[in-house]
Amino acid sequence: QVQLVESGGGLVQPGGSLRLSCAASGFVFSNYAMNWYRQAPGKERELVASISSAGDTITYADSVKGRFTISKDNAKNMVYLQMNSLKPEDTAVYYCNVFRWGRGYWGKGTLVTVSS
Repeated sequence: QVQLVESGGGLVQPGGSLRLSCAASGFVFSNYAMNWYRQAPGKERELVASISSAGDTITYADSVKGRFTISKDNAKNMVYLQMNSLKPEDTAVYYCNVFRWGRGYWGKGTLVTVSS
């Protein structure tokens, strides 16, 4: 079955960096686009970044453009989110996501806290 396992979250000061990783299994990873979402306390889940199956098409939420970079390693079944210049408003649980056969699959998430 599809499994997505996020890692790399933690506490970081404003202006700092973190790299999130997502290990995927249970499907042909190279055939699917992957997404990172986040959900801040009291807010709805929002799409942060998307990458196409081959990694050649990438989109970002306006709030993270120029600061976050999504990447995909089809040989390792991994997707990453490099987060730079972090702000307190980036504090959220970050989720890895794939849509397969019309159904969304999610990991359990990794918490990112940006605070001094």
